[in-house]
Amino acid sequence: MPTPEVSVQVGAVTLQVWEGDLTQAEAAAVVNAANNHLWMGSGVAGALKRLGGEEIEAEAIAQGPIPVGSAVATTAGKLPYRAVIHGAVMGQDLRTSADLIARTTRACLDLAEAMQLDSLALPAFGTGVGGIVFSACARAMLGATAEFARGEPRYLRRVVFVPYGAEAEAAFATELQVLIREGGII
Repeated sequence: MPTPEVSVQVGAVTLQVWEGDLTQAEAAAVVNAANNHLWMGSGVAGALKRLGGEEIEAEAIAQGPIPVGSAVATTAGKLPYRAVIHGAVMGQDLRTSADLIARTTRACLDLAEAMQLDSLALPAFGTGVGGIVFSACARAMLGATAEFARGEPRYLRRVVFVPYGAEAEAAFATELQVLIREGGII
């Protein structure tokens, strides 16, 4: 994984933005932007299932359905991670909101902390079929993560946001700078 475009320290947690392929992120675990029934379709979920194996989806579905805004973990199959965390950012209507994105982000971080993971890589929630604009997604995810970090987690030390594409990466970098200026990140 190349050097992150943006890196900021919040308490003991480093927040990084890295544009690229989530399946190539250097982290203990990666997050799947899921629906609440935990079926893995296309996009990030499709890539994780294709590279990691069908067992990831089978394990996830066995735990569902779950409430939108919550998260569960499965093994990572053939992927080089300790786990895949599935954050239910939308229901079967395939709609989401900034509030649901923030709640799901927090649920994923809390689960990673409970699993004693030291690092976690997340995609841009809801920006595919969910239709959320990159800036709203970035603000919700970064804000939830900054709040989590200020709570002084014991294990999680690095959170990497891996939006796909230059436009998405630019939105995350911009929103991170806005949060810093507004004092919401430190």
